Amino acid sequence: MAATSARHDVLVIGGGPAGAATAYWLAEAGHDVVVVEKKTFPREKTCGDGLTPRAVKQLTDMGLYPRLSEFHRYDGLRAVAHDISLELRWPLHPQFPDHGFVVRRRDLDEMVAEKAVKAGAALRQGAEATAPLLRSGMVTGAVVRDKETGTARDVTARYVVIADGANSRFGRALGTTRNRGYPQGMAIRTYYESPLHAEPWIESALDVRDRNGASLPGYGWIFPVGDGTINVGVGLLSTFRDWKSVNTTHLMHEFAATAPAYWEIDADAPTCAPTGGRIPMAGSVEPKVGPTWAVVGDAAGAVNPFNGEGIDYAYETGRMVAGLLDEALTTGDGMALQRYPAMLAAEYGLYFKVARLFTKLIGNPAVMRELTRVGMHSRSLMDWVLRIMANLLNPDEIGPAEAAYRAAAALARLVPEPS
Repeated sequence: MAATSARHDVLVIGGGPAGAATAYWLAEAGHDVVVVEKKTFPREKTCGDGLTPRAVKQLTDMGLYPRLSEFHRYDGLRAVAHDISLELRWPLHPQFPDHGFVVRRRDLDEMVAEKAVKAGAALRQGAEATAPLLRSGMVTGAVVRDKETGTARDVTARYVVIADGANSRFGRALGTTRNRGYPQGMAIRTYYESPLHAEPWIESALDVRDRNGASLPGYGWIFPVGDGTINVGVGLLSTFRDWKSVNTTHLMHEFAATAPAYWEIDADAPTCAPTGGRIPMAGSVEPKVGPTWAVVGDAAGAVNPFNGEGIDYAYETGRMVAGLLDEALTTGDGMALQRYPAMLAAEYGLYFKVARLFTKLIGNPAVMRELTRVGMHSRSLMDWVLRIMANLLNPDEIGPAEAAYRAAAALARLVPEPS
C-alpha cells in the first residue's frame, strides 16, 4: 500500500505550460498547490518553439518578460508559397504585444515552472501520477511514483488539475476521450544550423512540394532560434486524405531538402533526431471537468486548428481553471469549477468552430493550392488571414479581417456539430 502525504489544496499533474501556469496563479493567490512532473527539467518537447503575442501576454502577466527578452525576438510571419514571399508583421492590438519570441521548450517550461515555485508551488520532478485516487466516486488525488526509486505515494488534494499533455493517460483514466469528428494534427520537427538563425521573421511554407515538384500534404515551418540553429518542422491535419499513411520522417526530410536556399539547410545534418507526435485540436477532448477535477492545455485539446498553436491556450486555460479554483477554495463554493466549460465556450467556441470548417476545406490539396495562390497575391488579404489564424482580431475595430471572420462565423453557426 502506498504511503500517504499531506493533503493539498490542488494537485497539478504535469509541469508543462498548462500545469505550470495553473500552479503559478494558484500559488500567487496563496493556495497550497503541488505539481508532479514525470520528467526532470530541463527536458525537450516536440514543438515549433514559437511564442505568439497571445503567449507573450500570458508570460508577461506572470512577470516573465525580462526573462523572455533574453531569447530571440521576432516581428511577424514570412509566408512562402508559389514562388512568392510576404513578410507580415504582427498587428497592433490593445491587449497583445506586436512581437513574439522563439524559446526552446527545454528553456521555456523550466522557466515557467521555476516561476511557479517562486510563487509558492511545490514541484516534484521525476514523479509520475499513475492512477487517480477515488473516494465515493470523487477524485481525491493520485498515486504518484518516484521514477528514480520506484516508490509510490498517495498525494491527496481537494482538487486535481490534469495537464499531462496530448496523450493524457491520467485524463483517459477519468474517462476523457477525443471527439473523432474533430481535426487532429500530426507534427514532426528537428533543428538545423543556419546563418539566418537570428532572422526577425518566423517562416511558414504554405505550398510544400517534394524534389519532383509533387504537392505534399500539410505545411512547413522554419523558426529562427537565435542560437545558431533553426527549428524546422512539418504539420499535417487529419482532414487530409490518407493522412495516417504519410511517412512523416520522409515528409520532414523532403521539406528540409527543398526549403529556400537562403537558409542553407543541410537536410542530412540535423543537430538532433526528428521527433513528432499527434495533437488533439479545437477543444476536442470531453469532458473537461468533473466534480473535483479539470483538464487544461493539450490534455483538453486546447490547440488552434488554424496554425497548430497550443502554448498560448495552455497558459490561458490554466489561468482560467486557477481562477475558478481560487474562488472555490476561498468561498467554499464547490460549483465554481463547473463554470469552466461555459468559459471555454465563450472564449473559444465559435472561433474553434470556424477553424474546424477551415481545416475541412483545406483537407483537399487542390483547394489548399488555390487558396494560397489567391492569397499570396494580396498582402492586405494575407494580413488579415494572419490576424484570424493567430486569433488576434480586435473586437472593437471594424475592418476586412473582422468582416471576413464574422461571415465565416455566421456560416459556422449553421453547421451541425460533429457527433
